[in-house]
Amino acid sequence: MDSRIRPFFRFLAAVFYVFAGFLHFVRPAPYLRIMPPYIPWHLALLYVSGAAEIAGGVGLLVPALRRSAGWGLAALLIAVFPANVYMATHHIQMTVRPMPDWFAWARLPLQALLIWWVLWCSKPNVSGRVYRY
Repeated sequence: MDSRIRPFFRFLAAVFYVFAGFLHFVRPAPYLRIMPPYIPWHLALLYVSGAAEIAGGVGLLVPALRRSAGWGLAALLIAVFPANVYMATHHIQMTVRPMPDWFAWARLPLQALLIWWVLWCSKPNVSGRVYRY
């Protein structure tokens, strides 16, 4: 069963990360608002993280790159975690419509789920070969 549903969720993850990365370039303001002030070069890092999300999403679809893409996306999710903490602890709104505080706090454990998702999607099968579509 696992090998039959993994390609669907891998494709879903790829679309999710490519779209999220694209948003870094076309709508950077919400992402810039949640960046902690102690992190330098906000705009440059925003573009780097957006490009990394796009590359990781595409990489999930390329069998030879899949495992590296999964680990890269997991590292990226860990790297952006301080922005999520800053958003929750400083009550920063990412959208025009105010969101309840619990939503920002809910994003924190969601990061662990997202990390699990990309690692599961990029996981090789028992023989060590990467799953193919």
